[in-house]
Amino acid sequence: MRPGDTVLTVGAWGSTHALATAVHGARLGARVEVIRWPQEMHPVAAAVKARIEREAARVTDVGSPVAALLRTLTPRLGRRVRWVPPGGSSPLGALGAVNAALELVAQVDAGLLPLPARVVVPLGTGGTSAGLALGFAVAGAPVEVIAVRVVPRVVANAWRLHRLAGRTAALLSRAAGAPVPRVAPGMLRVEHGWFGGAYGRALPAGEAAGDRYRSAHPGGMLEPTYGAKAFACALARCDGRPTLFWVTFDARWLA
Repeated sequence: MRPGDTVLTVGAWGSTHALATAVHGARLGARVEVIRWPQEMHPVAAAVKARIEREAARVTDVGSPVAALLRTLTPRLGRRVRWVPPGGSSPLGALGAVNAALELVAQVDAGLLPLPARVVVPLGTGGTSAGLALGFAVAGAPVEVIAVRVVPRVVANAWRLHRLAGRTAALLSRAAGAPVPRVAPGMLRVEHGWFGGAYGRALPAGEAAGDRYRSAHPGGMLEPTYGAKAFACALARCDGRPTLFWVTFDARWLA
């Protein structure tokens, strides 16, 4: 990408992906355009929505995800338009999470923390959870990744998640010039019970989990769309073995 290029993406009103694209794209000198659709709102989603409007060069609101994607078809043909798909997940992007898993295993080996039996992470389009699971596989670490679905099942499901992990492994294998271990089916699991029926809909269990998180981490803040639901799942899965909750977004940043 060169300064002056247009970066185009889509997301719901409160999409943290769209916000991150707007912030970092602008820092690279790009003109960021975001096409959005409605969602159930809460205070953090409203703050994200307003911040997108301040950070992006252009924001267009439409009625649905399908309408948003249709609006991108013509602009994406532009020579200097860089398209970032919903959620931003790709094999290349998932390599960041692969590296994060390897870093965690290195910290375990250094005696900084015990090896977790499981890592619990929110599941949107899957880049974080697929990358983490692949990283643990590469390291030979028997860590289960529990991906807590917070978006509709058509977007987040086991088939799509394992496919992304496989594509990421293939990319890594080509880059390394050597075989890369694949993620075993039992080491990457999707939890469907914490969605709540709509993207962005807050759950009482999530609100309680968010309060508990704040009490243990003064100043920390989990938003209701992703983090609070995943943390509620993590608390429910604690069985005496080390359980690691992976924070993907701390809403303090919005303040």
